Amino acid sequence: MGRPDPYPPFFVENRPDPLLIKHARDAFGDEGAVAAEWRALNFTAPPNLARAIGDYDMFLGCLKRLGATLVPLPKTTDKTTGVGLDSIYVRDASVITPHGVILCRMGKPQRSGEPAAQQAFFQSTGIPILGAIQPPGTLEGGDVTWLDDRTIVVGRGYRTNDDGIRQLRELLGDSVDEFIVVPLPHWRGRGDVFHLMSIISPIDRDLAVVYSPLMPVPFRERLLARGIALVEVPDEEFESMGANVLAVQPRRCLMVAGNPKTRGRLEQAGAVVIEYDGAEISLKGGGGPTCLTRPLAVRVGA
Repeated sequence: MGRPDPYPPFFVENRPDPLLIKHARDAFGDEGAVAAEWRALNFTAPPNLARAIGDYDMFLGCLKRLGATLVPLPKTTDKTTGVGLDSIYVRDASVITPHGVILCRMGKPQRSGEPAAQQAFFQSTGIPILGAIQPPGTLEGGDVTWLDDRTIVVGRGYRTNDDGIRQLRELLGDSVDEFIVVPLPHWRGRGDVFHLMSIISPIDRDLAVVYSPLMPVPFRERLLARGIALVEVPDEEFESMGANVLAVQPRRCLMVAGNPKTRGRLEQAGAVVIEYDGAEISLKGGGGPTCLTRPLAVRVGA
């Protein structure tokens, strides 16, 4: 697809940035849907619907406290289209570029309908679509992050393959100066939730939260060479999503409660940190605050 011009305000680098979100009540549906889907989607346990809705309301309140502008993604009523519990993790179905949205092609087959659902929303609101990843390519938004507005990083793992990365590179064209590909570890295998942003969360142009034990040495060295200070997540806080931190604005962060060492290290680096209870909406489905939001402007961590 061609590059639309002019671009709407969603693509002007602006702080606070608009964040696409999907409420737990709209993603999870009813108790019957939760019971029917959670095992196949590899949730660790079925979310408690009432608590999830309450926790999500608190999550939205935290985002507003940090100055975020929220853009709700509507409920998808047709459950046969591959849109279910995982659609709460809105980051994965699209990538934002300076020239519009790139629709992903999910590496997790049960999520196959999510890019089309986001496409319908973007088209209805006038947000331009630059292109879409086509078979045999796969690409998920959790494997993509920006270090600055001309440097993009892509994780090559089980959810994002070589052809998806090739197509992303072609769609971006000359809008980037650096296109960094990071090989991801096997870790717990193909069925696990493991994205690039499981091990890095950019917080500012010169600060990132990382879990170094699973980070390739060349990539870690490249971050340091760029002058990016690294907030190290301790081993005991990796499983509780200490490495998944959302910077709504530079050094103004939201993270899952229960990671006191990582929070302390962030605050020592000059960050303001707010916590939310992620037991129902994050920990059971493997998606922290970055996963629960899709920034609609190109910036660090988008």
